[in-house]
Amino acid sequence: MGRSIITTDMTNEDKVNDLNLRPQHFEDYIGQRKIKDNLRIYIDAAKQRGETLDHVLFYGPPGLGKTTLAGIIANEMGVKIKVTSGPAIDKPGDMASILTKLNEGDVLFIDEIHRLNRQVEEVLYPAMEDYAVDILIGKEAGARSIHMELPKFTLVGATTRAGLLSAPLRDRFGVVQKLEFYSPKELEEIINRSADVFGVKMDPTGAAEIARRSRGTPRLANRLLKRVRDFAQVKYDGIITEEVADYALDVLDVDKLGLDQNDRNYLEMIISKFKGGPVGIDTLAAALSEDAGTLEDVYEPYLLMNGLINRTPRGRVATENAYRHLGLAYQARLDV
Repeated sequence: MGRSIITTDMTNEDKVNDLNLRPQHFEDYIGQRKIKDNLRIYIDAAKQRGETLDHVLFYGPPGLGKTTLAGIIANEMGVKIKVTSGPAIDKPGDMASILTKLNEGDVLFIDEIHRLNRQVEEVLYPAMEDYAVDILIGKEAGARSIHMELPKFTLVGATTRAGLLSAPLRDRFGVVQKLEFYSPKELEEIINRSADVFGVKMDPTGAAEIARRSRGTPRLANRLLKRVRDFAQVKYDGIITEEVADYALDVLDVDKLGLDQNDRNYLEMIISKFKGGPVGIDTLAAALSEDAGTLEDVYEPYLLMNGLINRTPRGRVATENAYRHLGLAYQARLDV
C-alpha cells in the first residue's frame, strides 16, 4: 500500500503550511469545542492561582490538532514551548538535558509520547511529580548521582495509541483529553479560513465538497485545498467551485467518502481474499504488505467511523456499507 495524498502522517509540506495556518489562540481554533472550553477553565484557574498548568495528555487519530493545542496552551499561559518527540529521545541523559533547560512555567511538548523507552520514562516520573531529576555522573565505581531541582513546567503529551502508554506515565497526567474527528461543517470553516490565508477564491459549494472528502481531519483538508487550488488555477478560472473540487479530487483518486485506493484495497482484500472476514489484523497486514500498527492508527479509525468495517473478537469484518460503497453484492455471514 503506497503513500497517498490523504495519508494522515505529517509531511514536509504540512510543516510549511502549519507555519501560516496553525491558530495561535483558542478563539481562532475551530472544532473540539468541549476540549477548548475545559482547557480555558484549567488555564484561567492556573493563572489566577499563579501556578503552572497541570500536565496534559492528548490522544486520538493523527492530524486532528494535538500539536496545535499544545502551542495554544503555551500562548494562553504566556510561556515558551519546547517541542520534541518520543523517538528523538534515546537516552535518559537526553531527557534530563531537555528538562534542565526549561524555564519556570514552560510547556514541554512530546509528540508520539508512547514511543518513549522505559529508561527515559523513569526520568520523567520524578520530574512530573516533584519537579526534580537525578543525574548520574561518571561510570562504574566512580559514578555518583546528583539531585537537581527543576523549574515547574507543564508536560503536554500527544499520542495516537493511548493503549501503548505505560500505566505509571498515563496516571501522572492530570488532564487527559481525546480528540474526535471533525464534522463537515467544522472542516468547511477551516477550509474557508485557510483559503483566506492562501488568498484563494472559494465558493461555498467548493469548500463543502473538499470537506466531505477530508476524512474528518483538518490536516487533510488543508492538503486537499492546496491541490484543488492548483487545478483551479491551471484548468479553470482560479475559483474553487463544487465542479472544480469534484474534478480535482476525482483525478487525485479521493472518492466521495474520502477513501483513496489504499482504503479500497484494504476493504477489497477483506471481501475478496477473506470472504468478508473475519480476518486477524496481522494476517491482513501481511496480505497488504503493510504494518499492522499503521492499519490500526491510520486506516481503520475512519473506516470504523463510517461503518465500513467491524472489529470482532475473531478479526476484521467488512460491513454491508463497504460492499455497497465498492458496488459489490452483499451476502451476510452467519458464522461471524
